[in-house]
Amino acid sequence: MVDMQNDFGAPGGMFDRAGIDISGIAAAAASTRSVLRSARGAGIPVVYLKMAHMADLSDMGPVDGPHWLKHRRLGVGEDVVAPDGSAGRVLVRDTWNTEILDELAPEPGDRVLYKHRYSGFFETELDGVLRNLCVKYLLVTGCTTSICVESTVRDATFRDYSCIVLEDCTAEPIGAGFSRTNHEASLTVIETQFGWVSTSGAVLGALAEPQAATSSLQSP
Repeated sequence: MVDMQNDFGAPGGMFDRAGIDISGIAAAAASTRSVLRSARGAGIPVVYLKMAHMADLSDMGPVDGPHWLKHRRLGVGEDVVAPDGSAGRVLVRDTWNTEILDELAPEPGDRVLYKHRYSGFFETELDGVLRNLCVKYLLVTGCTTSICVESTVRDATFRDYSCIVLEDCTAEPIGAGFSRTNHEASLTVIETQFGWVSTSGAVLGALAEPQAATSSLQSP
């Protein structure tokens, strides 16, 4: 699960304060809840990724670099007041801002990893965690589709993981008003070159009837 955290999907988070419509992320979260429940029941490991920076912002790169410039423009590192009245900081570790959305909260046995770039594999433990679990196939959910989800899927493909992205468990507010959305464009690219696209319903059906998993998930 990629970046389903308060700054992106909760009222009072970074996106919401910036006037970005988070309804698509809320819908994706709702679809993801049942997938999480079924996955855990089937013994499938659950790994959460959280976009978050160190308190001193030392992992944001050089001050004239694109990551620093783009993210500081969004207010990364700024002090804010969380909806519960506690002190927060935009996209900074160990604050309300970077906690997983309440409805998708991790459970005992789940793994939660921080990342500080779009891809979940860049300078993180993710690859090591997956290989220790002997994982080959990834069911991918999260936000945003064209940025952190697609970046993570691309890097996963380069490492020979087979990714199945669940279209109704991912969301993208950028370009949502276009005749062809960024979300749709990314799913097309992923399905064409970097993996496969399926739905939460197909996953639930496959987990309910394991013998039908290959055809239901459109796996290779």
